[in-house]
Amino acid sequence: MTKIGLFGAAGRMGRAIAQVAVEAGLTISGGTDRDGSGDLLPGMPITADPLALARKSDVLIDFSVPGALAAHLDACVAAGKPVLIGTTGLEQAHHQLIDSAAQHIPVLQTGNTSLGVNLLAALVEQAAARLGGDWDIEIVEMHHRHKVDAPSGTALLLGNAAAQGRGIDLAANSESGRYGITGARKQGTIGFAALRGGSVAGDHQVIFAADGERIELGHRAESRVIFARGAVKGANWLIGQPAGRYDMKAVLGL
Repeated sequence: MTKIGLFGAAGRMGRAIAQVAVEAGLTISGGTDRDGSGDLLPGMPITADPLALARKSDVLIDFSVPGALAAHLDACVAAGKPVLIGTTGLEQAHHQLIDSAAQHIPVLQTGNTSLGVNLLAALVEQAAARLGGDWDIEIVEMHHRHKVDAPSGTALLLGNAAAQGRGIDLAANSESGRYGITGARKQGTIGFAALRGGSVAGDHQVIFAADGERIELGHRAESRVIFARGAVKGANWLIGQPAGRYDMKAVLGL
């Protein structure tokens, strides 16, 4: 039976994944959290030792914080175990760490584990590839008041999908935080708007706007359970894969 270890186990996503995994008949080998105490579920202790957790797990899932990523990757490489990374707010240095770890173990990194969102990303990439540069692309996202990073990892996932479809670099062709007299919109850029409030699990809309018409592609998350289900499916898929870097499109066969 597959044994899943959870980094960041005491957080909202860690507990949701544990519940979904148990309901699916899988085993949670344990979890880590910065406090290193308490129980994830009855009989499933939380510790502060990522290497010990990695050694007793078949696959690890990380929904913690960017600052913990290096230690978690080191533990997985040392134990020779695959890891799915759903932590958001990652910067270029974090992606370099992931690339380095992926030379030794299978690593699946994604800004969103929802199967629906990842199918949406594939549709966005196709639309961006087929529509001309006179179609402006705007990405609007809304999350609960407690979310600390913006744009969301999902918004960036969708933005990267649009950029890939157009064959451009997202970092060099994005706009966000418009305020005051900003001037006309620069053609070919991808815009981001982030809304925060209430208990919204995650709403995302990608707007393709041309003169006289718009195409709107979107996804609404009604519960964190969808992310937990996708994370468990992705983690199961990752077991047995060769060393390398993967995303959720591979899980969907896209």
